[in-house]
Amino acid sequence: MIAAPSTLDGDEATGLDRADRPPRILISCGEPSGDLYAAELVRDLLARVPEARVAGLGGPRLRDAGAHLIGDFAGLSVTGLSEAIRVLPRSLAMLRRLTTDARKRRPDVFVAVDFPDFNFRLMARMRRLGIPVVYYISPQLWAWRPTRMRTMQAMADRVLVIFPFEEALYRRADVDVRFVGHPLVDLARPSEPRETFLRGLGLDPARPVVALLPGSRPNELARLAQPLAGSVPLIHQQRPGVQFVVACAPGLDASLFWPFRAVAPLPVLVEGRADDVLAAADVVVTASGTATVQAALHERPMVVVYRLSAATYLVGKPFALVDMYAMPNLIAGRRIVPELIQGACTARRVTADTLRFLTDRHLYDTTRVALADVRRRLGASGASGRAAEAVLEMAHRSLGAGGPRV
Repeated sequence: MIAAPSTLDGDEATGLDRADRPPRILISCGEPSGDLYAAELVRDLLARVPEARVAGLGGPRLRDAGAHLIGDFAGLSVTGLSEAIRVLPRSLAMLRRLTTDARKRRPDVFVAVDFPDFNFRLMARMRRLGIPVVYYISPQLWAWRPTRMRTMQAMADRVLVIFPFEEALYRRADVDVRFVGHPLVDLARPSEPRETFLRGLGLDPARPVVALLPGSRPNELARLAQPLAGSVPLIHQQRPGVQFVVACAPGLDASLFWPFRAVAPLPVLVEGRADDVLAAADVVVTASGTATVQAALHERPMVVVYRLSAATYLVGKPFALVDMYAMPNLIAGRRIVPELIQGACTARRVTADTLRFLTDRHLYDTTRVALADVRRRLGASGASGRAAEAVLEMAHRSLGAGGPRV
């Protein structure tokens, strides 16, 4: 669904000088994790400047935080080359809509939140309009396609990074960069005690729990649901007391989770409560991505799984700069949790690595110690507030200079 065009402009009609009017901020995020981070950023922006006007591309969280949605990212968020090609017409239409709105509304700063394949194109358009660019949750240049750094050097006025090792990378490239910390440090909190949560699901808090997080995008589930679901009866054969909970990302079609309804014992499916699921788990099996950081913040030993289409994997692998993909491993600088990538992502391999954590107490304890160190490296609380201050500084600088060229 594409929202109605913005109607947030009009200060010039009332005679307000640029320096006297509230800052206008255009923001763009394109998937559930970006929606979460963008929403927290907007809450902190509006807490500091309640009259600020925020609009852009996002999802329900961004809208509920107080931003006007020019467009909804539903249907735009995919992983893989072939999948991206299929959504290209919709992406181009959204780019045109956002650019048209920027010409009309004249934002004082554009904030790109992750989602680089789309936001790089939008960033270039904002740059041509003379709108300052802040990139929040920067793309993983250190992992693959390092040539994108040249784009960041040319297009981004400021980069706000959430992983500690990223700051030096951008400084070496002479980019204005600030490490603000990870917003999940404040957000990774269960809403109720483990025992209460599990009893509410009809589960026994005294028995071990394996959490399954198959991803937040439809094409992720299409590839990961089967091997994760297939591990359930295999784990149960060797550890009959284990209970299984599936954390379902909100807004996904229920049919995507059918593999989990076709196995025994039947896992409990929980929508939109990933932190409760993670806090209640003894071991986590999760898609690579934001959920691995959440699991690390809960200090939960995990098995990380990742699958792309064969074509995307073959095209992208030669450009990869790292031999690890899970964020806890990258932050730690060593392999502290197992990664099952592409062909290694099978039900039997998931089973074997999960059982190691369930049966080897020394491995379990040393992994938790390593994850506690990862948590420490992710920075102090208040990341979204620090990001908001950096964005507002850029917006006020733009206002003081007479605003963007349009």
